Amino acid sequence: NLREGWTRADDSLPQRILEEGLSDGPVKGASLSKPELDTMIAAYYQARGWEDDGTIPECKLTDLDLAELRQPVARG
Repeated sequence: NLREGWTRADDSLPQRILEEGLSDGPVKGASLSKPELDTMIAAYYQARGWEDDGTIPECKLTDLDLAELRQPVARG
């Protein structure tokens, strides 16, 4: 996704998930708010050693032997 130009703005869920509560089961009516999702995403980035904006630091890419992903893909 990084190579394809995805950003933090692309890390989300469908609006329906954030607006509608669960329809049945023991947690019927429970839902996930946008601020809760943002908190989860920030924690995920931190656990992975990524930047707050969802990009991966050069040193992390190098550690993973993925430094070539920093180069944008030519689209034609």
